[in-house]
Amino acid sequence: MSAQSTADTHRSTDPTPLSRFVAWLPDRVDRRIRVFAWLSFVAEVLIIGTGGAVRLTGSGLGCPTWPTCTPDSLVATQEMGIHGIIEFGNRTLTGVVGILALAVVVLVWRMRRERRDLFVLAAIVLGGVVAQALVGGVTVLTGLNPFIVGFHYVASVVLVGVCAAFLVRMNAAPGPRSLAVPRWYLITTHVTTLVLALTIVFGVLTTGAGPHSGDDAAVRSGFDAQVLEHVHAWPGYALFALTLVLAIVAWARRLPVRRWITALLAIELVQISVGLYQARNGLPEWAVGTHMVLAALTAAAMVVVVLNLKTPAVSR
Repeated sequence: MSAQSTADTHRSTDPTPLSRFVAWLPDRVDRRIRVFAWLSFVAEVLIIGTGGAVRLTGSGLGCPTWPTCTPDSLVATQEMGIHGIIEFGNRTLTGVVGILALAVVVLVWRMRRERRDLFVLAAIVLGGVVAQALVGGVTVLTGLNPFIVGFHYVASVVLVGVCAAFLVRMNAAPGPRSLAVPRWYLITTHVTTLVLALTIVFGVLTTGAGPHSGDDAAVRSGFDAQVLEHVHAWPGYALFALTLVLAIVAWARRLPVRRWITALLAIELVQISVGLYQARNGLPEWAVGTHMVLAALTAAAMVVVVLNLKTPAVSR
């Protein structure tokens, strides 16, 4: 074989940069996936906090246009002051959230067939971040319509829940799963999840009728905020009561979800305390923001509880 033929054969078998990159990707859950999955979860929670800060500081129209900050500038200008900085900062964080979500999708790409559950969850988060950016634009272009703002928040909470589901599944063995709790306990847990969803929805409606509109010119929903406060509290107390029952039973029967249901109960207790404080002290901004973040963490904890109701089936 000539020297030229040998060189051509070597080049044909030499891996391309893309193939080397694919080979570098993990074929099982490793530290890279764990780190970026946790970073993605933290970023999703953090953006709820910064989004709340935008609304609670009256910076909702700090960048009055979208996708640029002003008709003539992509970024906030000095003339826009602190409101422009806060709003543009939240938009910038959206980019960070998107990059982290994309990183998780890429990292699980090689194992997308063996761990289809992880790939689907990662893809949902990435698609959700893109959709949320568009919804955020609609929010600005509609002058902070309270129903669109509320939908924007609920979607963010859902994404936090999906990230939490990824964290649970990446630590679980793939394959069939079997029920690890009594069936009535499973049903009661799902009922509790529904009550949590109602609590969050009524909380969003309450905020949409309250004083924190995001901008002085923003319209409100027109609902009676004081009535909604009570309506929001009813499922909140029912949620706490149901979770308390689930926790007592879980510890009495040594169910595998007992530690997570206790964590959920603790978060709910803090959430109720913050809710009572804000309602009795004129809705201070920091308390409302904390209440928003805690709602997302409550949803995440509930997702973890639900996913731990089943364990990998024992093969025979």
